[in-house]
Amino acid sequence: MINVKLCVLADIKMSRLSDISYIKDVMERHGTAFSKALGQNFLINPSICPKMAENSGADENTGVIEVGPGIGVLTYELSKVAKKVVSIELDKRLLSVLEETLSDCSNVKIINDDVLKADINKIIEEEFGGEKVCVCANLPYYITSPVIMHFLEGNFPLKALTVMVQKEAAERICAKPGSRESGAITISIHYYCEPELLFKVSRGSFLPAPNVDSAVIKLNIREKPPVEPKNKELFFKVIKAAFSQRRKTAVNSVASGLSLNKALVTEAFEKANLPIDIRAEKMDLKNFSNLSDVINEIIQ
Repeated sequence: MINVKLCVLADIKMSRLSDISYIKDVMERHGTAFSKALGQNFLINPSICPKMAENSGADENTGVIEVGPGIGVLTYELSKVAKKVVSIELDKRLLSVLEETLSDCSNVKIINDDVLKADINKIIEEEFGGEKVCVCANLPYYITSPVIMHFLEGNFPLKALTVMVQKEAAERICAKPGSRESGAITISIHYYCEPELLFKVSRGSFLPAPNVDSAVIKLNIREKPPVEPKNKELFFKVIKAAFSQRRKTAVNSVASGLSLNKALVTEAFEKANLPIDIRAEKMDLKNFSNLSDVINEIIQ
């Protein structure tokens, strides 16, 4: 039987965490304020976080790592669907705020750390028994790519990443490799996972309101990458170099980005059966894998 009283209390709690007056009041009482330097824009649209939590892939048997909980609005929703939530918050001024707003969430733990420096494997082992976890976050725009790639490149036991990012970044990440909209981040992320754009979020959903709209994307971790380059490090260097000068051909961009002789790179493109006038956005994962393999053979 559903406890109606508890459901009503939960709804009240959620509405408070999305209420501008309450947000300002609780932050003032704890002697803190919004930090532009940390890219803090708190969600005030009550419909967003429940949808993010629902799509995170977490359930009563799965834990979640959250990045940047803010005042805990997404954390609160995640605690309702996940076995356990560990939130990593860099701003120590928010710790007392979170202690108040999440006081009735017994399955939430806050860690004061920089997610890019934190020992994620240790957290997963100690807090989740080494089992696969989901990652869910409303990411500040300025660290979107570093945080996403940190989790993907770390070889951590993850099921999926569900994150809110700038709309343009979401569209680039979820673009089809080989399409006009693709970029270096597109190819890199598709190597590790299958991305999908879940829904868009207007700028008015935040306090303070940013200058751009956002979108929530889900990155479903692949069991196995779709290609197997012989030199993984070089593979990613080739991708980055190819997109470094989008107005130039990939040959020129790769030669410049890797500081290689253009004739050598041209030879590599020909051996990889790629047109020497092709541009990076027309290349897919297989193209980059083949090209990096040829370059790897030539420069050894």
